[in-house]
Amino acid sequence: MKRRTKTAAAAVLMIAFTFLVLFLFQALLVPKYMSGVREGALIQEYYRETTKHDVIFIGDCEVYENISPVTLWEEYGITSYIRGSAQQLVWQSYYLLEETLKYEKPDVVVFNVLSMKYNEPQNEAYNRMTLDGMKWSSSKAQSVKVSMTGDENFASYVFPLLRFHSRWSELTKEDFRYMFSRDTVSHNGYLMQVGTKPVTTMPKTEILDNYSFGENAWQYLEKITDICRENGIKLVLMKAPTIYPVWYEQWEKQIEEYADKNDLLYYNFLETMDEAGIDLTTDTYDAGLHLNVEGAEKLSKYFGKILVQECGLSDNRKDEALSEVWREKICAYEAEKEQKYRESEQSGNNQKG
Repeated sequence: MKRRTKTAAAAVLMIAFTFLVLFLFQALLVPKYMSGVREGALIQEYYRETTKHDVIFIGDCEVYENISPVTLWEEYGITSYIRGSAQQLVWQSYYLLEETLKYEKPDVVVFNVLSMKYNEPQNEAYNRMTLDGMKWSSSKAQSVKVSMTGDENFASYVFPLLRFHSRWSELTKEDFRYMFSRDTVSHNGYLMQVGTKPVTTMPKTEILDNYSFGENAWQYLEKITDICRENGIKLVLMKAPTIYPVWYEQWEKQIEEYADKNDLLYYNFLETMDEAGIDLTTDTYDAGLHLNVEGAEKLSKYFGKILVQECGLSDNRKDEALSEVWREKICAYEAEKEQKYRESEQSGNNQKG
């Protein structure tokens, strides 16, 4: 009897040790996104938030590089968070929103419409930057299932070690440093960029075989609309004021018609750049793909006024508890901005607005 007990205890210890080793290997081998491709760190940062938000932004780089939540707070007392990620597909936006509503119910959700151009899964690397950072839930499971490309499998999202077991040759000091905790790289989901690379030529407009958005994209935009309506949330559609990728007139017409049919607000900021004070010779760091911090602050001031007037958002700056939280956020924001300006000046690639 004692021998059986010892054997069982030894087996349990061996299993526990095996799981511990696998856990440590996985923690070491998964990408950390602390430098280089920092976009991959954005999704998981939401879970560190301690307060609710008036506005939740969902979408791709056209939200997380073009909207400054700190500016929205400083100018209007709007609390906001950007649940954005690189090449975030419409169905991924939907499931991120579905998950977010388990934590909070914002007054407004803003969805950037560029991703309507995609109707099918696109790329594993981008999928990982959205999906790996989500906590496990039914929303994540469904998002993984509809996002996987033909070469992917569900098990590798449950156990990322299956996907990244061969990263040994790519390991750096960063992988060891951030095995169990990560730094914060964003400001409520906003990924700050400085420096200026002006638009000098307009992108070539290619003729498409078909300008109609796909059935799958429409289905998930409908789901976003429905879940907002069911929860009493105001849905606002936006197109960021960046000129690449090209936003076709045919796409614009489809979104305008959808917004009109569903009584939604839609703002194409490409059409109001002058009114917002955005100048693509000074307010973009990559020749018109994204705005730099100066451009993002201008767009946020302009959009914030719209959100207050059209969505009835209140000014929260008299709330002492919230103000204290946001004072810390402002300090971190300004510190990074100054640091990035210094680094950019040293490299000879900065123009302050």
